[in-house]
Amino acid sequence: MIGVDVGGTTIAAGLVTSDGEVIDERRIAAEPEARATLATVESLIEDLRRRAGGRVVRGIGVGVPGPVDAGRVAAEVPHAPDLANRPMAELLHARFALPAYVDNDVNALALGEWRFGAGQGVRSLVVLAAGTGFGCGIILEGRLVRGVNGFGGEFGHTPVKFDGPRCWCGGRGCLAIYASGRGIAEAARARVAADPAAALVAAAGEVEAITTALVFRLAAAGDPTAAAVVDEACRALGAMIATMVNGLNPEAIVVTGGVAESLVALDKRILAAAAEYAFPRALGAARITIVPADKRTTMRGAAALVAYELERNSVM
Repeated sequence: MIGVDVGGTTIAAGLVTSDGEVIDERRIAAEPEARATLATVESLIEDLRRRAGGRVVRGIGVGVPGPVDAGRVAAEVPHAPDLANRPMAELLHARFALPAYVDNDVNALALGEWRFGAGQGVRSLVVLAAGTGFGCGIILEGRLVRGVNGFGGEFGHTPVKFDGPRCWCGGRGCLAIYASGRGIAEAARARVAADPAAALVAAAGEVEAITTALVFRLAAAGDPTAAAVVDEACRALGAMIATMVNGLNPEAIVVTGGVAESLVALDKRILAAAAEYAFPRALGAARITIVPADKRTTMRGAAALVAYELERNSVM
């Protein structure tokens, strides 16, 4: 299977076996301003198909950063605006004469964790992906939850603080504002904007250079401003875990994404925050794991989308 991840900085594609091994891969820097995302995806697929040699390619799976309705990308596509409203699955099928499936990138990631990763063996799984933004993928009783037109699982834009700041989506106090990479960095910049002597500014060189990784590093070193931002992120994430536990009662919750590596050492704080809001028995029944993600994880997720759809279609 060929799995493609359309990321904000990199578009990556891998040749993935049925047991999740990435045996070949290609990556190209994303250039949203060039409006050539589809052409880039097609060139990566063509290259991998050629490099597959005598192997049979069963299908193509693509994860994109936005809602997808039956293979058509919605109008809301961060980092890849040229894909908006395009029937991407249909176009790829026509180009390569292979089964082609396109879905939200975190939906694909959830399928990858369910099939190949931390969610193996369960029937119900929630993936919370703290990356540049904040996504969520849900599998209940063996079925991916997509909703009526592809917006199922957009819990990154659920308010965790009703009087919080405006989110990029237009809402207020969304989880993404507090627990995504972009949100954490922006919150830290806002707190020190009027204080050029702040430790965060001194370490970064200027306010706009403050990164999420720097915020976590200075929080661990004892800087109170960075620590306050990280504490807010932990509490917000804990509240969302409790929402998933109380509302869906899943067997497993996987926290992943680019920010997850910095969250691993904070797992006890996050779970303590979840315990403030969750039903104890439901929380105790959920296996909660923090799994740092990389591009190979997202490639496997897109490939898992192929396997999921082929198996589902063979039953229907």
